[in-house]
Amino acid sequence: MIESEKHNILTSAEETLHKWWGYESFRPVQGDIIASVLSGHDTLALMPTGGGKSLTYQVPALMMEGLTIVVTPLIALMKDQVDQLNRRGISAVAIHSGLDSRRIEIALDNCTYGDVKLLYIAPERLATDAFRVRLRSMNISLVAVDEAHCISQWGYDFRPSYLRIAEIRRYAPKATFLALTASATEVVAKDIMYHLGFKEQNILRSSFARPNLSYVVREVDDKLYHLMRIINNVEGSGIVYMRTREGCEQLAEQLKAEGISVNFYHAGLPTMERNIRQDEWQQGKVRIIVATNAFGMGIDKSDVRFVIHYNLCDSLEAYYQEAGRAGRDGGEGRCLTFYSYKDIQKLEKFMQGKPVAEQEIGKLLLLETVSYAESSMCRRKSLLHYFGEEYTETNCGACDNCCNPK
Repeated sequence: MIESEKHNILTSAEETLHKWWGYESFRPVQGDIIASVLSGHDTLALMPTGGGKSLTYQVPALMMEGLTIVVTPLIALMKDQVDQLNRRGISAVAIHSGLDSRRIEIALDNCTYGDVKLLYIAPERLATDAFRVRLRSMNISLVAVDEAHCISQWGYDFRPSYLRIAEIRRYAPKATFLALTASATEVVAKDIMYHLGFKEQNILRSSFARPNLSYVVREVDDKLYHLMRIINNVEGSGIVYMRTREGCEQLAEQLKAEGISVNFYHAGLPTMERNIRQDEWQQGKVRIIVATNAFGMGIDKSDVRFVIHYNLCDSLEAYYQEAGRAGRDGGEGRCLTFYSYKDIQKLEKFMQGKPVAEQEIGKLLLLETVSYAESSMCRRKSLLHYFGEEYTETNCGACDNCCNPK
């Protein structure tokens, strides 16, 4: 794309941005992604949590003829974004398990015959015969795939339903594809583009560096004691990640006994109860949420001051994604990981029940996480290197290895 074309596209896109959102300009990589999409190029956008991913498909959706389909596994994100768009006067709908069949039919009719610009939908529904019949009559211009790392078996959250997203191309061969993720290694990035049928490789990256976050790893046995020290000495809201549902409930009870404002969250709770707990935490009615990895994707809370991993993560991608929920307002965010040898044993045991191929991938991802935990290298440098980005500073001044060298 020549610079004059890009300039003209971005000028028009900024007019759309100002009209509907009131902003004057895009962040640098946002503009590059939007220009790429509006030029008809399949695009993989790698942007950290809080990087403004949604505008990279919402703005083009308003500028392109026809419908934009947003594929996401997150019902909470669907509802939140559709509500926000509708409040701005933008026609958007979401189809999810919380709707009855009649409301789904009405929504699909509006996508086909009405003025709907964005349709949010879960990947599982794309594969249904009923939806595919509807696809034939829709004028689809853009397909945005959120949490695109879920398409790769090398990613930390593989979902088989993502492998069928590219089948949309049969019904909309001229549609542009935009894949978005906050964490992807080179292997995962190539996997995403392959499985989505990109015509050519096209990756646009925002820096994964988060200078306002500090990273600390502690090998400890008395985790509760160290957790209480953090909670009592760091003001503000926080997330504590646990591996098991039972562990979430037990730790929440222990913290309540210490007078802490806390609740737990995991996928075993009824949907309505999960929504209530999420809302109470987001609104500041509850200070700390103790949760499994079922919590967090699509959560829009900017003032999280600390994210603590009570157990070692099974991959660095999962860790970076979850830790990145701290400090999205640009304020200080503390990312602390506790680990012990027992954590590694439990993860290895957990993997034994999986298929052989998944076990092999899981072992490699776990090895990388253990190496990160036990390394004496700058944590920031290690994380950025993992995602293909070099950090040239000799001392970040905000991790345990730089502040207290081993």
